[in-house]
Amino acid sequence: MALPALAADVTYRADVQPILKAQCDECHGAEAPTLKEFDLAKEKYTKEKSGPRLNTYETLLQLIAYPDSGAFMRRLDDCSGSADKKPGNMYKHLGETDEQRAANLKVLKAWVGEGGWNPNRWMARGDVPAITKEQLDKLKLKY
Repeated sequence: MALPALAADVTYRADVQPILKAQCDECHGAEAPTLKEFDLAKEKYTKEKSGPRLNTYETLLQLIAYPDSGAFMRRLDDCSGSADKKPGNMYKHLGETDEQRAANLKVLKAWVGEGGWNPNRWMARGDVPAITKEQLDKLKLKY
């Protein structure tokens, strides 16, 4: 996939949706549970290798901004900037090769926005702090 010339040109419809359809649809497509359904029966859906639905703009935003802030970023990040360098558990599904995964992650990060890609949760948990208003304000998420 060719990257848009400017990060501002990255949109859900043109750039993000095709990545999700190609790389995530098998487990997070239209047949997958909603976030609420998944939360109520997490063990069941995990055994079925099914995660929360990501097939629409609206369902994706639930895993970026609210109610499950930062989940998208925690799962897909390559963690190259972290101390342990351990990628998120879904990073391996971003592509068949390291190059494809890196390119797809670059598009997703550009879409989220400069400074918007962070793993913070809506409410602090463990060593992950709560997301701040300033961090939320950095989200671009152009449709």
